[in-house]
Amino acid sequence: MWALRALCLAGLGAAIGGGAADQCSWRGSGLSQEAGSVEQLSLHCAEGSLEWLYPTGALRLRLAPRLPPTSAAVKGRSPPRVTACIKPSATFRGAQLYLEREGGLELLLPEAPRPHARCFSWLPHERVALFLQATPQPDISRRIAAFRYELRGDWLARPALPSASLGSEGACRPCNDTEILMAICTSDFVIRGSIRSVSNDAELQESIIGVSATRIHRQKFPLFQAGGRPGRPVGSIRTPLRCGVRPGPGSFLFTGWLHFGEAWLSCAPRYRDFQRIYRGAQRTHQNPCEFPVD
Repeated sequence: MWALRALCLAGLGAAIGGGAADQCSWRGSGLSQEAGSVEQLSLHCAEGSLEWLYPTGALRLRLAPRLPPTSAAVKGRSPPRVTACIKPSATFRGAQLYLEREGGLELLLPEAPRPHARCFSWLPHERVALFLQATPQPDISRRIAAFRYELRGDWLARPALPSASLGSEGACRPCNDTEILMAICTSDFVIRGSIRSVSNDAELQESIIGVSATRIHRQKFPLFQAGGRPGRPVGSIRTPLRCGVRPGPGSFLFTGWLHFGEAWLSCAPRYRDFQRIYRGAQRTHQNPCEFPVD
């Protein structure tokens, strides 16, 4: 058991927010566990995956991200919250996943869940863990409990995530001027472009916005690639279905986050409105970063 645990913990330690690609994945089998035992693991990475073959007993995963110094609380302000998101595989079977927080348990993923991401957050001083409990099965031969996870300490106050657990009331309201200015500095992508189409996925409760980009200011990964009008990369950005996004004319500045390999919308002001906001901030020296404006 200790040899397996040592293998699982190898390679951990990537810091959240760092520039290096984080790899923190675990793959193991319940067949190596004793009946009724609980295998203890500790995760310190920004993202990764877990695959538990033939679930037996339980796994307890302690979430202990190593936050960079910039994540420390500013004097007089509340400390920043850490956010975790869990997305089960389409074939998740054989176990249930619980959030353990301050001695209590909250069900995150039931047996055979829908492939939706579940997100939760906590303060750095809180002790949280994931508790993966195998469910009794007459035949465990085809049971695999697998999921991907993301840990972040830099989500905006209104994170663009498909989760009712993170401020659903404010997720659809337009960003204010301060949020827009911060979004252009901190987002995973900043794209100027127009809306080509909007499609809705009722099962996933998501809207997919087809975007034609006129200028790519930033994208951490190649989300927008050639394929539309000559010289115009195209891509898609997701947002919760409840926001009721509709196609419309004009140029927008799309910002947001990469979430399990997909682009999720944060702020999307009309470009002319962004120009006014940014130039006003420049005049009063309140722009948090420099940004090219036509």
